[in-house]
Amino acid sequence: MLEFSKMEREIKLSKFAKYAWFVLGYNLLVIIWGVFLRASLSGDGCGEHWLTCGGEVIPSAPQLKTQIEFFHRITSSLAGIFVIGLLISSIVKKAKEKTEQSRLLVKMSILSLIFIIIEGVVGGLLVLTGNTAANWTPTRPYWMAAHLINTFTLIAVLSLTAWFASGGKSFSFFKAERKVLLLLIIAIAGIFIVGMSGSMAALSSMLYPSSTLAEGIAKDFSASSHYILRLRVFHPLLSVLLGLFLIGLAGWLKKQSDGDSSTIRWANILSILVVAQFISGIVTILTLAPIVMSLIHLLLADAVWIALVLMTASFLSNQQSME
Repeated sequence: MLEFSKMEREIKLSKFAKYAWFVLGYNLLVIIWGVFLRASLSGDGCGEHWLTCGGEVIPSAPQLKTQIEFFHRITSSLAGIFVIGLLISSIVKKAKEKTEQSRLLVKMSILSLIFIIIEGVVGGLLVLTGNTAANWTPTRPYWMAAHLINTFTLIAVLSLTAWFASGGKSFSFFKAERKVLLLLIIAIAGIFIVGMSGSMAALSSMLYPSSTLAEGIAKDFSASSHYILRLRVFHPLLSVLLGLFLIGLAGWLKKQSDGDSSTIRWANILSILVVAQFISGIVTILTLAPIVMSLIHLLLADAVWIALVLMTASFLSNQQSME
């Protein structure tokens, strides 16, 4: 009977872990659809209305861009429901097991719910303030930066929820050695900065498209161009510097991990993803940022971020468990 109960708990943990990874994967799909929404200039498909679409709960005789925007709202709502399910499941798990691991999962699930609510609010405010489609306002870069920071934070929390659900050990970020902590902070800040510069580059390409690569380069260095076009040139430079730093960090943490297989695995994944992102960035520039490349580029950026988060979690939990 005891063996059966133990097996039953392991099966439930496995199901919970699978669900946590599903929620993370689903949110990535929602984010990618949001990029398609922006790149296809469909963000104003429901007008400046939120929660309704064009003043209706369900749009009647919608245009294509309205369908794209409404579908994004439906999938985003489902993402919120899935996170609520994650929280409920973690609370049930805590009530049954009463372990440190289960308490940690409840905390991470609560954070996931908080950040997905903020995600919805920021998205709604973008619509209500008219910062969608091809509209330009002086505040749009700030809204986009806030949206990106919250999205990255949400992805990180969901990633850690899935990682802990899969048996990852607890750790404290700020108990890391000073050198490790400094390098990790630089990596995290670098990803946020490069992510924001990438959002600005994508916005400038969308608002001020070029028919040829030469025309685009000329706009980047023209004194008469809008300032977001002149800032666009910094994104590839920052991306290369960050990518090289991340590859170096991954290699260094592998050596410091005392052979920890989880750290080594995620460090290798991170390095591969960075190289893939380099390639996608070059192709995106040469092809003048078509929608399909924008989707691939963002998906890889999210994957790089997840790999960094999980490499960090693996390394710190392994180091602190040996203290």
